[in-house]
Amino acid sequence: MSASSLNAARIWAIFIKELVQMRRDRLTFGMMFGIPIVQLILFGFAINTDPHQLPSALLLEEQTPIVRTLTQALKNSDYYDFVLETDDPARSADLMARGKVAFVVSVPAGFTRALLRGERPQILIEADASDPSASSNALAQANTILQRALGQDLRGSVSGLNRPPPPFELIVHRKYNPEGETSYNIVPGLLGVILTMTLVMITGMAMTREAERGTLENLLAMPAKPAEVMLGKILPYVVVGASQTLVILVAAKTLFNVPFEGSLWILLISVTIFVVANLALGFTFSTVAKSQMQAMQLTFFFFLPSLLLSGFMFPFRGMPIWAQTLGEVFPLTHFLRVVRGVMLKDANLVQLQTPLLAMIAFTVVVMAVAMLRYRRTLD
Repeated sequence: MSASSLNAARIWAIFIKELVQMRRDRLTFGMMFGIPIVQLILFGFAINTDPHQLPSALLLEEQTPIVRTLTQALKNSDYYDFVLETDDPARSADLMARGKVAFVVSVPAGFTRALLRGERPQILIEADASDPSASSNALAQANTILQRALGQDLRGSVSGLNRPPPPFELIVHRKYNPEGETSYNIVPGLLGVILTMTLVMITGMAMTREAERGTLENLLAMPAKPAEVMLGKILPYVVVGASQTLVILVAAKTLFNVPFEGSLWILLISVTIFVVANLALGFTFSTVAKSQMQAMQLTFFFFLPSLLLSGFMFPFRGMPIWAQTLGEVFPLTHFLRVVRGVMLKDANLVQLQTPLLAMIAFTVVVMAVAMLRYRRTLD
């Protein structure tokens, strides 16, 4: 076709027609601008691969000026934020299992006396290495920070202690992932990511497909209550989620050698709650979307910030407070804490009650919204 045979008027007419169609499909039009804006904000402001102000605990068996100098130096480095000081090892270990602290810095009794005698006493830093990228920079800087701090105190008759090697020995214990294997962090998290992406989309598209094919009227004509319809549509996909979970757990153990330290029953309970939450969300999206394409767009619009703000791809504590607050809304954030806590930390129900309750609350709210919107459809 030659350029001379093209009619500018017809091209213009089709162009105007497409603009009108885009304006009518407000959801798609909003997604075209909403997704780039969300990506710009999240990648520009929220993502940080070098987290600072990581919550930490101090386990001190003595209080001396030198010990205070060392702990204050760690705090001033901006990597460590000491939220607790205790002499009870069980308490600090429980906080780390809950994910409340990323580090526990321990100074033994007699540390100062042994240091001044040149005996090179030990300082222990225990790190939650279930997410190696979150703790690596803080651990890498710890030895330098402590040496510089002591260099200012060791003067006069003890100035000779400033010569190499350092007058203390720093011991780093990477708990839950001693070798820093990234697969220990990524593979359990993939369980939540895959369930979120597939189940929300499948459920949302299944309901909108009913409307597109004209079979939704049959559902509306039935005497079934909204809750009955929602449960009837959701339960088959619970089986799908269970099958996905089984495949991922088997692959994690056989292909990636990811340890499973905790209770299988706790994990199954949390997976069930998480699956129902995502299916209920997909049902809610189906009451908003007018087509399968719109249901898919809503899924991706939800999935993108959920993926970026949950702590799966980037350290959760590296994000600013507003991003962490927003991330707490998504069930994936809490599910990652549960699945990593069970598989890597052998966490119990008491230690996992906060993320479990958060997922239950999300599920209840979303199911209530879904039933409310479905009642409006019935009307």
